[in-house]
Amino acid sequence: MKITTIIAFTLVMIGSLVWLLVGLFDFNLVAFIFGAGGMAVVSRIIYSLVGISALWLIFYFITYRPLRSID
Repeated sequence: MKITTIIAFTLVMIGSLVWLLVGLFDFNLVAFIFGAGGMAVVSRIIYSLVGISALWLIFYFITYRPLRSID
C-alpha cells in the first residue's frame, strides 16, 4: 500500500504542476506532449490516472490519518 500512495502522490504533484502551467501561462503540457488529435485518448488516460490518484489520497488521509497528533 505504501508504493500505491507514493505513486498516487507523485501523479497528483505532476497534475498540479500541469494545472499551474494552465492557470499561469495558458499552456497545457499534456496536450503539448501527446497532442490534441488522435493522441487525445492518451491525454484522457493521464488525466484519469491523476484523478484516481487524488481520490486514492483522499481515501488514504481519511482512513489512516497520517497527520494526526501523537498524544
